[in-house]
Amino acid sequence: MKLLLVEDDAAMAQALQLALERRGFEVAHVADGGEALHRLRHDPPDAALLDLTLPGMDGLLVLHKVQSEGITVPILVLTARGSVGDRVVGLNAGAEDYLAKPFDLDELEARIRVLLRRHAKKDTVLACGPLVMEVESGAFYLRGTPLEVTPREQAFLKALIARPGHAVAKEKLFRVVFPMESDIQFEAIEVVAYRLRKKLAGAEVSLITLRGLGYLLRDDTKPAA
Repeated sequence: MKLLLVEDDAAMAQALQLALERRGFEVAHVADGGEALHRLRHDPPDAALLDLTLPGMDGLLVLHKVQSEGITVPILVLTARGSVGDRVVGLNAGAEDYLAKPFDLDELEARIRVLLRRHAKKDTVLACGPLVMEVESGAFYLRGTPLEVTPREQAFLKALIARPGHAVAKEKLFRVVFPMESDIQFEAIEVVAYRLRKKLAGAEVSLITLRGLGYLLRDDTKPAA
């Protein structure tokens, strides 16, 4: 579960990032509104924690831009502005939840998980071009036809279709595809990738190898940037 923490107080950001990582979250930190908006547009996390008082572009403007651009990342506002009026302004601007500083870490974690569950229910399918995965069943369809994959191929594709267009490291894929299998050689992940490429051939979705970075799924129906 990837979180984006937007906080300009370096000491608070460091402490909060460490605390959330200890609770099982993957946390990226930025300190200003402009960088936060760039991340939300181009590398969207599962949820964002947003301070309102930021240098440059403040948190309310970030919320307005997120809403106007149709960005669907759920945002929880963390701020010292704790009055009822401030909460109403933040929620009306597009935040899904609001927590005033100082706050309890257990409550913050609970609110984050509620936010993530709420949005997970909205996403019934994941897609990359003509390749679609049903979230609940894990079944894959290519151009509307069921795609026959082995459990290992399914695990490989699940990791990639969760973030199409973004590389997933070989090491991470190996742990996902071959959990608790110490007798499997690392190169076996390349065999899984080879078999999947054959199954996806000619279907306007490509399994790309990025040397030194890993693999990604590319939607070939979209024009190249």
